[in-house]
Amino acid sequence: MKIVALAGNPNSGKTTLFNALTGSRQHTGNWPGVTVEKKEGPLKGYDQIMIQDLPGIYSLSPYTLEEVVSRQFLVQEKPDMVLNIVDGTNIERSLYLTTQLMELGIPVVLAVNMADMVRASGNTLDLKKLSAKLGCPVISISALKKEGLTELTETLKQTLSAPSPLPVFTPAVRKALEQIESVLGDKVPASARFWYAVKVFEKDERVLEELNLNDVQKKAVQTVTDRLEKEMDDDSESIITTQRYEFIEKTLSDCFHKKAKASDMTLSDKIDLIVTNRWLALPIFILIMWGIYTIAMGGTVVSIGTMGTDWVNDVLFGEWIPQGVETLLTSMGVSDVLASLIQDGIIAGVGAVLGFVPQILVLFFLLSVLEDCGYMSRVAFIMDRLFRRFGLSGKSFIPLLVATGCGVPGIMASRTIEQDRDRKMTIMTTGFIPCGAKMPIIGLFASAVFGQSAFVAVSAFVIGIAAVVVSGIMLKKFKAFAGEPAPFVMELPAYHWPTLSNLLRSTWERGWSFIKRAGTLILASSIVLWFLQSFGFVDGGLHMVEDNNLSLLAAIGRSIAWIFYPLGWAGDMAWKATVATFTGLIAKEEVVNTFGVLYAGLGEVSEDGTEIWTAIAADFSVLAAWSFMIFNLLFAPCFAAMGAIKREMNNAKWTLAAIGYMCVIAYCSAMMVYQIGGLITGEVPFSIFTVIALVLLSVLLYLLFRRGYSGRDEVPVKTIALEAGK
Repeated sequence: MKIVALAGNPNSGKTTLFNALTGSRQHTGNWPGVTVEKKEGPLKGYDQIMIQDLPGIYSLSPYTLEEVVSRQFLVQEKPDMVLNIVDGTNIERSLYLTTQLMELGIPVVLAVNMADMVRASGNTLDLKKLSAKLGCPVISISALKKEGLTELTETLKQTLSAPSPLPVFTPAVRKALEQIESVLGDKVPASARFWYAVKVFEKDERVLEELNLNDVQKKAVQTVTDRLEKEMDDDSESIITTQRYEFIEKTLSDCFHKKAKASDMTLSDKIDLIVTNRWLALPIFILIMWGIYTIAMGGTVVSIGTMGTDWVNDVLFGEWIPQGVETLLTSMGVSDVLASLIQDGIIAGVGAVLGFVPQILVLFFLLSVLEDCGYMSRVAFIMDRLFRRFGLSGKSFIPLLVATGCGVPGIMASRTIEQDRDRKMTIMTTGFIPCGAKMPIIGLFASAVFGQSAFVAVSAFVIGIAAVVVSGIMLKKFKAFAGEPAPFVMELPAYHWPTLSNLLRSTWERGWSFIKRAGTLILASSIVLWFLQSFGFVDGGLHMVEDNNLSLLAAIGRSIAWIFYPLGWAGDMAWKATVATFTGLIAKEEVVNTFGVLYAGLGEVSEDGTEIWTAIAADFSVLAAWSFMIFNLLFAPCFAAMGAIKREMNNAKWTLAAIGYMCVIAYCSAMMVYQIGGLITGEVPFSIFTVIALVLLSVLLYLLFRRGYSGRDEVPVKTIALEAGK
């Protein structure tokens, strides 16, 4: 089996090329020891070649975990070939990684992507000259339009020799590197010795730790490095970086020619003048998100997601499946208990969750359009300006964006944030963002209580962002999180039309994980919930009960429902809301599943809406529904996400602090909304809980506007201590 490592910068079209080369036969997992996603798949039509998709990186310097993972694979696993994809529209920057890959002693094939966009811009690239200068095959492709893939595939099948390191460095630097090579000797493989010498010269901590040089070797390397730094009046890492870019500039001067333009403004630049405008950016973003939620979850003529959900609920799980199963069970003569388990437990519970699949798929599809066309990169840039005002790094938006699909990878994505305090704060707040599993909760109440209003769905997203922003302001004023946020650097790719195959693949991958849980975890929990709500202790024994208010589930719920009384969860719905909330810790889809089981025996589904919506609307007032939604949006995440928090925090105290923080924020927010909102509308009488809610609001305002911690606050203490010691 021939292993080909696919390496390239983020936003260079690497994922598109990987999908084009492997098709649907790819396997997804995690790299050993870390939770960075790992993808691999055989070359389409040629199983003897396995394509290993490496995380997107800008260099082989270990600044991020992705770069560490990619470097370890290339250096230690030694693939048979490296397929290096570069962005043809930004080839100067992309070739920086190429110069490093050529030093590893591994055959390299260079794929210049976005050839169609290069042609459209009027620029020309002489592939033969570039190939001669780099000493490796160079192929022009368009992964998006599948241009040049046949030639690329045939090249990958060939047996290529390893290239020699490029003549990147000046004689003085080259001499210094040769001296370091002689010091390293047999400590490193001969094929990668030059690369190791460069890294030692750059004072790469991970490489130095790996090599474990003795004192004599360290002194010899230090002498060489100090001498050259003094001679060139610069630090060693800057010397290497500068000479790499000088080599790239000289190389491209002969083979890459840019067309003279009347204006340097590209179409993407002109669009960015509007969508990233200081005043228009946020309104445009909110308008786009409102449009997406209207199409996915609204109640208008364009709300295709809602149309699909209505059909699944009303027809598929409302008539066809229940009637078909009932006919089958009657003909088989099964017992009433088993019939109830299948109809009221499994079909009602799983069906309540699967009913929202059309809305989820439409939502994921539209979000994939924004990601694939390049707009989501602009959103990260827009949010950086907003987040930095509130003490958060723009890098925090990436995990928050990922969390809209699922909180687990969102939390895992926080590892790209270098500063520990910013990373911890991001982990603590990522769970506030409505993930795909929380969408059914929003959809349920938007349909049942708020007349299928798209604004309810949008407001849920706004509430999540608001919780993140408020948390950023408050937490940054504590010593553990104080300090300037890390600088945010992100490439803004050129806008382009997304491909249908990529959109469908991305939508299916996200949607399938949602459906898969309905068939496994939710199925099992539906059976448990059915038992608990169908049986109770009556007349001194455990019997099946008609009224679920007499069930075991009701008894469990009532024993803890009092905790949520200040949130407006009262009456018969209190225990149901309480049980639904706690089953949501298994998976957030369980909230809707639980309601589906609890409200299952309410008669047949009507043509204009499901009976579960009618029953929930009767049990929940508008304020109580808002309270329930807000609490479940901000409450502790599912157990899988808690596990991700534990892995990323790598500390039990910080894990408990993060989960506890989310619980407190959720409870206080829901209580303030219900008590203060009820006081304004007249729905809730003035009580001790109203006073507590007003006190909580005062505390919140104090934490927001109080003077934050500053390192300067400790200076007088230290000065006094020193003076006292004199």
